Amino acid sequence: MSLTIDIAGLSPERIVFAPSPLAELSAALHALAEPAHHPGLHSWTTTTACALKPELADRLQEADFLWRTTRSDMLLPPNPGATLTEDLDRLDELPEEQFVMAALEISCSAQYGTARPNPLHDGAERERTRERAAARGPAQAAFVERILADPPAVRAWLRRLFEDCEQAFFGDTWQRVRFQLAADARHKAELLRHKGLAEALAAVSPALTLDTERQQIVVDKLVTGRTSATQPGDRHGITFVPTAFGWPHLLVLHAPGWKPVVHYPVNSPELPRPQALDIVQLRLEAVAHPVRMKLCRTLARGAHTTGELATAYDITAPEVSRHMAVLKKAGLLSTRRRGRYVLHHLDLTAMARLGTDFLESVLR
Repeated sequence: MSLTIDIAGLSPERIVFAPSPLAELSAALHALAEPAHHPGLHSWTTTTACALKPELADRLQEADFLWRTTRSDMLLPPNPGATLTEDLDRLDELPEEQFVMAALEISCSAQYGTARPNPLHDGAERERTRERAAARGPAQAAFVERILADPPAVRAWLRRLFEDCEQAFFGDTWQRVRFQLAADARHKAELLRHKGLAEALAAVSPALTLDTERQQIVVDKLVTGRTSATQPGDRHGITFVPTAFGWPHLLVLHAPGWKPVVHYPVNSPELPRPQALDIVQLRLEAVAHPVRMKLCRTLARGAHTTGELATAYDITAPEVSRHMAVLKKAGLLSTRRRGRYVLHHLDLTAMARLGTDFLESVLR
């Protein structure tokens, strides 16, 4: 599975790297709503949540489906401003129908990326939207009713909410991270200019690659979708937005009618590099077999030969060799020769990261 972004004929000038205050605020709000996704931000989320005034905390809960499960498209500006006010001004310019569709994208739906009726005008879609919201609780159901009844009022309410967040905590946070994000964006832009798109994508994330034959950017995610960076008008191009709050998420705005946006976590020495999805799947399948689980138990305690493992578990040497081949192909095993014996070593670091790699894959 992967997401592809067509870039055939796209000039480098239409590939933009720029931080966005609104996108960073949405990432910060997501971290507050789902602190378990971001253990590295525990100190910030705890301190900020404790300092929130109850009235502001209640208002954030009213609209948290815009950033909790998934990130509303409206929160990833394709043309970022220098300040939150600029980003919010551009959000105010969003056509009403597009605003409503973005506001009601409340789950990681398999239908994302496909054209759907607008609930403002389609009765059946409106009822489906209400059902999805009701399943998430009365607060979200009530908020959806407000959006459907009076989109301009909700838009104004959201703007006030974001402005109050800036005053309460995000203003100081943005001042702390904006220089790091701007420096990262400049670095990626320089890589694009001097070494090409493939190098720039590799620096953004190992989950991004360039398919030069098909002229596509390929995003290694547990979704299947496609969009284009060569759409007409102001949707032409692609924007890469760095975030200090995003890891392990790598978000891609690829809904119909929107300019593609990639919201990526900035590189940090303490953050592990994400594993490719096929490697994660291969490793999970390798350790899922009951015999290989037993062999791993022994190998975790030290290196052993094929003969030793066969004797320990009363199986044939060829059968052990077949299991060792599966573990080695998955990158969980190495071998070294000692005289006429071959010793098998379990990669304990790779084994220890299996759970983390899986979690990063489903959250990416």
